[in-house]
Formats: sequence, C-alpha cells, structure tokens
Amino acid sequence: MNDYIKIKGGNTLSGEVRISSSKNATVAILPAVVLASEIVKLYDVPDIEDINALIVLLKKLNINIIENDDNFTIDPTDVKNVVLDCDEVRKLRASYYFMGALLGRFKHVRMLYPGGCNLGPRPIDLHLKGFESLGAHITTDNDMIEIHADKLVGDEIYLDIASVGATINIMLAAVFAEGKTIIRNAAKEPEIIDLSSMLNKMGANIRGAGTSDITIVGVNRLKGCIHDIIPDRIEAGTYICMAAAIGKDVLVNNVIPQHIEALLSKLEEAGVKMEVGVDYVRVFESNNLKAIDIQTQTFPGFATDLQQPITPLLCKADGESHIVETIYPERFKHCKELSKMGACIDVGEAKSSIYGPRKLSGAKVRATDLRCGAALIIAGLMADGETIIEDAYHIYRGYADIIEKLRGLGAQVE
Repeated sequence: MNDYIKIKGGNTLSGEVRISSSKNATVAILPAVVLASEIVKLYDVPDIEDINALIVLLKKLNINIIENDDNFTIDPTDVKNVVLDCDEVRKLRASYYFMGALLGRFKHVRMLYPGGCNLGPRPIDLHLKGFESLGAHITTDNDMIEIHADKLVGDEIYLDIASVGATINIMLAAVFAEGKTIIRNAAKEPEIIDLSSMLNKMGANIRGAGTSDITIVGVNRLKGCIHDIIPDRIEAGTYICMAAAIGKDVLVNNVIPQHIEALLSKLEEAGVKMEVGVDYVRVFESNNLKAIDIQTQTFPGFATDLQQPITPLLCKADGESHIVETIYPERFKHCKELSKMGACIDVGEAKSSIYGPRKLSGAKVRATDLRCGAALIIAGLMADGETIIEDAYHIYRGYADIIEKLRGLGAQVE
C-alpha cells in the first residue's frame, strides 16, 4: 500500500457515495465473538486496516474466519487463550477489547498495552477499575498487562467519565459474571447499542444500552447469531463535510441521521444546504458560509472524531469560528498541517480559532492520525494545485475504499 495520497484540488464533487459499516462498532464486535460458543455471521464488515489487525488477533486465538467479500463467518468454538504480544496490539487502540472478552470467557488475559493514534493521554484506568470491581486482579510487567479472576461477580460500577471503551470492556467482562452488574454514567454512543444488540441475540441479558445506566445480568453461555453492523457515523460526517466544502450535489447514502444530529445542526447553522432523509443526506452547493462555535461532547453531542474533518470547511466560512475540545485536549495536530496550505488557525489549550474565508493552496502535508488525515483530504480537494498527504496509512485505518469513493465523486486522487 502506498504511504501517500496525491490530490489535484479544485474539482467540484458530485454524485453518490455509500457509507460503510461502523469502524467503532466493528472493532468492539469482533473481540466480542470470543464470548460465543457457536458460529457468528457478520454482514457488511468494513475493509479497513484496523479490521485487518483484529483478524490477525482473532486467528492467533485459534478462531476460524471465512471472508466472503464483506461478509464474515466466524467460528470461535476452538478458541484458545494465548498471550497477545504482537505488533497488531501496539498498532490498534481497540485491541484492549480483548481484555474484557478474554477475561469474561477465560477469567484470565495477558497482553501488551494497546496502541493507536497519538491523541495525547488516553489512560485505561477506568477499564481496569471496572475489572477490579468484578473481582479481577491486575499486574503489570513493563509493557505487558495481566488480568486474572478466580470468578467474576456482578457489581455496581460508576464511571468517572462516560468512556466508550470502558463501558464496552466492562460489558464484555460482565456478560458471564455471577449476578447483576450495573454500569452508572455509561457512555451512550450508538456503537454500544449495536454491540448490546448483538450480544443479546447471542443470549446475553443486557438492558439500558444507549442510556446512562446499563444493567447486565450474567448468563452461562452465548450462542451464535447473524448481525448487520450499523453505518459509520464518522465516515458519514466526513463525506458530508467534504460535500459541503467542495460539492455541488452529493448524495451520502446508508446514513442514520439521528447519529449525526449535532453535526447536521452545526452545518445548518453555518449555512450548508442539505436535504435529510430516512437513510441519506443530500448536500447541495453551499456558499457564503458563516462562522460557528463548536464544543465536542460525548454522544449525543458533537463527536470529537468530527472536529478535525469540519475544520477545513470552516476555513471557507466568513468570520472567526471556534472549536473547544473536551475529549482529547491535544487533538489539534491537523491545524499545523492545514496552516501549510494557507489556513489561518490559532491553537490554544484544548481549543482552536479558525479565521475565514481563506483560500487553500496545495502543499506537502502529513497525516498525524486518522481524522487528521481525513481533514487533509478535504483540504486537498478544496485547495488550488496539488496536495501530497504523507503517512496516509493512518487514513486507511478507518475509511474503507476511500480512493474509489473519492474518484466516484469526481475527485482527482491517487
């Protein structure tokens, strides 16, 4: 795979793009298959690098996977609890879901600390406190972590922060715990609801997913199931921002608009012209945009993963826009790269100010992380001249078939 993406900017986009299934749901659902005692069939699995890394880890656990295009048949009946100490764990933040899944299934897990994009401090202390509340003991040795329990017993667990990762990990560990587990101040993201839906199909007893209180009553066994993964709300938001920035008439299909209401509301406030349907968003040519203020929040607030892709669009807006980041305070590396292209952005502590309108010009830039890469693609499409995005492997981690999708909209990209 090439490590750069080259874009010839200035072409107006039009046409139709279909959104793939959710990266953030799939990276939780695949480790959850460890809990099943029968075959699980997953439909519309996104073809992205993070999923390829998870497949490697599943195979290391002796789980058989048959891939038929984007449909997976996964057989975990002969799963083995082995130490996960390979590069895929270091590359992938979501590898930590194997902590909850293997702890739930085997009462023991040993693995490397997870990796992922460098977005500043991303501790897993809430995950570990949750495991300890269920009866687990945790030891660390350099960069290895070992979690063991003689048995897991349900408990009431309060999360200091409504963490998606901690909520999911505790759910996975608690499915087989004795008695009842209640997660207070749980995260409400749609991906949690999707995982809960799949686990319940398999025989779990989970109530309240999508609210701040999730109750899990332990069961003895999970069977297999067939599951369709929800569409990716972050990919949808990225293409909608792209269409608003450089599109004329772009139809974004396979969308659940309720999952991106905060984004759609802010785009409407900025003056973006859209038609929102049951499962699509159609974006029309939008000029004379107004500056807006954004503050990222946990769901259903404005997603942190969309503050980077919306930044190039705000370079087109008239006035001074502000973004305040409450989830990952250091998530502003894209601003330095956008400045190389002519953007006028001031970055403060956990916030940025974007001054517009500014015309962007092609430049050589670097994708420092996944969503930074998405922002640079949008900027490259908007810019005059040629943009080269280095370290493009970050982008392939989360956007399926992105080159083909961009070309389908009329972009000149390679």
